Amino acid sequence: MEPLNLCDFCFSPLEAVYDYKAMSRGVSKEKIASGPLSMWRYRGLLPVDGDVVDIGTGLTPLVKADNLGSELGLDQLYIKNDCLNPTHSFKDRVVSVAITKAREFGFSTVACASTGNLAASVAAHAAKAHLKSYVFIPSDIEQGKMISTAIYNPTLVAVKGSYDDVNRLCSRLVEKYNWGFININLRPYYAEGSKTLAYEVAEQLGWRAPDCVVAPAASGLLFTRIWKGLEELSMLRLTGPVNTHMYLAQAAGSSPIVNAFEAGTLHVHPVKPDTIAKSIAIGNPADGYYALRVARESGGAACAVSDEEIIEGMKLLAQTEGIFAETAGGVVIGVLKKLAASGAIKKGDLTVAAITASGLKTQEAVADVVRPFVVQPTVESFEEVLGKNVQV
Repeated sequence: MEPLNLCDFCFSPLEAVYDYKAMSRGVSKEKIASGPLSMWRYRGLLPVDGDVVDIGTGLTPLVKADNLGSELGLDQLYIKNDCLNPTHSFKDRVVSVAITKAREFGFSTVACASTGNLAASVAAHAAKAHLKSYVFIPSDIEQGKMISTAIYNPTLVAVKGSYDDVNRLCSRLVEKYNWGFININLRPYYAEGSKTLAYEVAEQLGWRAPDCVVAPAASGLLFTRIWKGLEELSMLRLTGPVNTHMYLAQAAGSSPIVNAFEAGTLHVHPVKPDTIAKSIAIGNPADGYYALRVARESGGAACAVSDEEIIEGMKLLAQTEGIFAETAGGVVIGVLKKLAASGAIKKGDLTVAAITASGLKTQEAVADVVRPFVVQPTVESFEEVLGKNVQV
């Protein structure tokens, strides 16, 4: 194996290939259940050989969302809460695999292009693995993401431009520096980490695939790997047949995959992102074609919501289920609301909404919720200010 992400002959993306027949002899529900309480209970389904770099990622809650479900008219709604990973996003899943491979390949330095969440995860895992790290981010990302990356002491490089500009810079640097670029030359391994979200959902549902999944899309990679993970479990006879409808969610201000879906084409035209959902603001998604195929072949769809609907979705999730999601989570809830209202997702469908990162990183988006009543430290002042709002 080599750290490559493109075929030298046709320039198509490279993927990890498995011998599923051999794999089936070493993987069972019982063996998985006896494994660690992390994503590494699925080690037998991942492309690693050496000691893993693990900071406690995975096995995040699958929450039965009765309150939100009641609001939307859905009886079997679940939230996969990946806010509770160590660096507060699902990116810990992909980075744990990629950093493990980086160490196997002998890299002493790792790097990435990121909209924020990946940067924090790479910096944290590099610290754990005792590797040097360079993280490249757009200069206008949220302050919370800057801080949650810088705390791990990487070399933090803020690029004046969009994520696509950052990614192009890193694609040039990978040719010059002998570094393990997490989402470039290590991408085939990085990609496989996302499958663990699907594995966990199936196990937490009693080894069954959901009827519907709603997940956000930036590059489209997570979306495709959730589908791949569900199909692998069925292939290995850990679950029954997969009849899951996959619904892709994007912000209207950065929705090239949704645009292609609505146009009935598999060709994704790049756009210039303009949305508060910066973590999924990728104008030229590398896996857009594959994400479109999954949406179509699964009988799902691709939908977008406005920035106003994103904020509404963040508030709705927090105020019904007590989960504070970042703007990408608001995208998912906004799209879920549309799908439920249109009847695309039906009342009795077992539905899982993937919430991929914490709202603590994007607090600015909902800063308007801070409207405290200001009182003097007396009962009289409290009752005077709050008046009829006081409940006895």
